[in-house]
Amino acid sequence: MKEFYPQINKKIYYIVVLIWTAVMMMGLLFDNPRLGRFDLGYILHSVLAIILFTCLWLYPKYKNHSFRIVIIITASTFLYTVFFLYPGAWSTFIFLCLIPAISILFFDSKLFYFSLILNAFLIMATFSYIIVMDQSNQFSHIKEDLAGNAINFIGSQVIIYLIYHVSYERIKKQQLYYEQLQHSERLKTTGQLAAAVAHEIRNPLTVVKGFLQLYSEKDRPVNNDIKETFTLMIDELNTAEEVISQFLTIAKPDKDKTIEVVNVHSVLQSVTDLLKSYGLLRDNKIDLQVDEDCYICANNIEYKQLMINIIKNALEASKIGDSVIVKAKRKNQFVEINVIDYGNGMSEEEIKSLGTPFYSLKSNGTGLGLMICYHIIEKYNGSMDFQSSEGQGTTVTICFPSKNCELIQID
Repeated sequence: MKEFYPQINKKIYYIVVLIWTAVMMMGLLFDNPRLGRFDLGYILHSVLAIILFTCLWLYPKYKNHSFRIVIIITASTFLYTVFFLYPGAWSTFIFLCLIPAISILFFDSKLFYFSLILNAFLIMATFSYIIVMDQSNQFSHIKEDLAGNAINFIGSQVIIYLIYHVSYERIKKQQLYYEQLQHSERLKTTGQLAAAVAHEIRNPLTVVKGFLQLYSEKDRPVNNDIKETFTLMIDELNTAEEVISQFLTIAKPDKDKTIEVVNVHSVLQSVTDLLKSYGLLRDNKIDLQVDEDCYICANNIEYKQLMINIIKNALEASKIGDSVIVKAKRKNQFVEINVIDYGNGMSEEEIKSLGTPFYSLKSNGTGLGLMICYHIIEKYNGSMDFQSSEGQGTTVTICFPSKNCELIQID
């Protein structure tokens, strides 16, 4: 799954930041040995506190990875500065141990590991300084039990890592469930819409089409130019009927469809042969790389319809002269199919909208073809993932379970 950054709960975030700000202000104004002197150290402490406070309060308006790194570096600088400015305060060491926990607020995986490694490097440098340079024993509470403090630091980092890992995995599962729920709702909505209006639209279209075909017959005393117009109108009506048929494909029950052992190599070879001439129109070739032992349980016609839609989309997205790569292989108990093109690619927002009724990146597309693909994949407990970036092309990864097929094949 791709990296993600869930929307923060602003209310909880601001409460956490408010508490942290209150702790920083208490450290500045209450029982601070430098307050009376107002020396350079106290000014540095104050400036760093203000910078960190500003960064934390501005973050919801500028939610990006770079701003998160700035916050982590600022927080680390602030806490290590406080540690060295107030060597007698044992609690400052605890705050050093908690630096990686700041990234838990953002659920940014890269940032968490960055903060974990940065903090490990800084704590080693700090311990080295205390051992070599602290001749006046300002950090005696650290030096007297250096091994114990090192073990405590390592233990705290392990605990923080476990907390982050468990929380992160749980949120990923929730995100996956939410995406599946979205797709199900889209299919349900489209199915209800299709059931409500498809037949009602098809009936008048059939009547109009019938009369047009009647008047376009050769023996009819109608001007040839008008007959050509009739032909054009009939073609457009056929297009409308095709869209309605796509709606009905999603809406109608599929219980009568036969589930069988599908030879993935055979189907993909058939689809490739079928689309080869379509690709030659723009000098696009299909490079097929399929293992022989790939079998899945599905309806052969539906699976073929799925792959025609995906590969045809890849051909249409490709630049003139580029090849589309189609791979299939066994991966544990699944068959994984990859369709790779090197076209213009898609943004994250465009990927999120795929499968939405009537959303299409093609000028003449309806978006229903891809929606049918989701419907077929969901029906056979498969999955489909899009990996794309603008200007870099797109990789579609489709997975189907294969274990049951092996059993059927053996029988």
